[in-house]
Amino acid sequence: MMQYISFLDMKSPYQELKGELDEAYHRVMESGWYIMGKELDAFEQEFAEYCGARYCIGVGNGLEALHLILRAYGIGDGDEVIAPSNTYIATWLAVSYAGARVVPVEPNAFTYNLDVEQVESAITSRTRAILPVHLYGQPADMERLMILADKYDLKVIEDSAQAQGAHYKGKMSGNLGHAAGFSFYPGKNLGALGDAGAIVTNDELLATHIKGLRNYGSKVKYYNDEKGYNSRLDEIQAAFLRVKLKYLDDWNDRRNKIASFYLDSLAGIPDLLLPQVLESASPIWHIFPLLHPKRDDLQRYLKSKGVDTMIHYPVPPHLSRAYSEMSMQKGTFPIAEKIAESELSLPMGPHLKLEEAEYIVNAIRSYQ
Repeated sequence: MMQYISFLDMKSPYQELKGELDEAYHRVMESGWYIMGKELDAFEQEFAEYCGARYCIGVGNGLEALHLILRAYGIGDGDEVIAPSNTYIATWLAVSYAGARVVPVEPNAFTYNLDVEQVESAITSRTRAILPVHLYGQPADMERLMILADKYDLKVIEDSAQAQGAHYKGKMSGNLGHAAGFSFYPGKNLGALGDAGAIVTNDELLATHIKGLRNYGSKVKYYNDEKGYNSRLDEIQAAFLRVKLKYLDDWNDRRNKIASFYLDSLAGIPDLLLPQVLESASPIWHIFPLLHPKRDDLQRYLKSKGVDTMIHYPVPPHLSRAYSEMSMQKGTFPIAEKIAESELSLPMGPHLKLEEAEYIVNAIRSYQ
């Protein structure tokens, strides 16, 4: 019997945590304090401790988190930042907003993360930072990237938007480089009920600088030290995130069980390429991607079977109209382009049932 399986169940998380989330809402509303208050202070402390880092600064969203890190490090006009050629465009936009130039580097064809082998050849005298993305929830090869950074005196800024709770060699995402930007967009593993983000670092000077930058460049009200921004994680989202943070590891474990089932059950299907995981990494499967040469046809077929899927991401940044000034033609980054043309994301989430995953697998296996 055909059933409908949504790509991501957004209702069940609320239903599971309804009592605590409702209590958090009422707590904030009754406090009469909605911006830069006790909930934000508590969340920043709790999330920093979760990541094993010294500081967390709540901001408006993940893009602004990356932008503020770059700005606080003084990276801007005339500087270059190495970033993956395959990523959501927000990674590139953060570099552009800072005034620096994106230098794209291809991913590893099997893990889809930044290919460390190609990074060194992209470093020039103008390179100031490397911006690896923990794409789909799998950590990049951070140890090797940090070795390169030390060699060339560069900053490594983690785009951890999809990796809340992922581990690499026993350390948590967000505590693997010099600083990290997180997104808490509602669909993330740790998702707010609106836009939200954070910066995590062990750098006291950076943290202090960003706390001013996010608040109009002011540490004391009405006294502005520089031209800053309005990028503050509000009290109600901080309160919701405090509730959800307590369940993050359990929900990530549920995702891992579904991902393990997918990897075992879909192995060996002709033309179907499954993601490979670094031996040193423990991903949290924000997205479960597979590659297929007839991706669009497979997606239509799965839809006819009631299985909702998504594509992450159909247009690599270098081919988007937003970056047309770079004059990069198709074929410039063939690995990124192949991923964009063949990637299909299967339903994934902490509330996806094993019997639903079995139905999805059987639907894929029935595809001719």
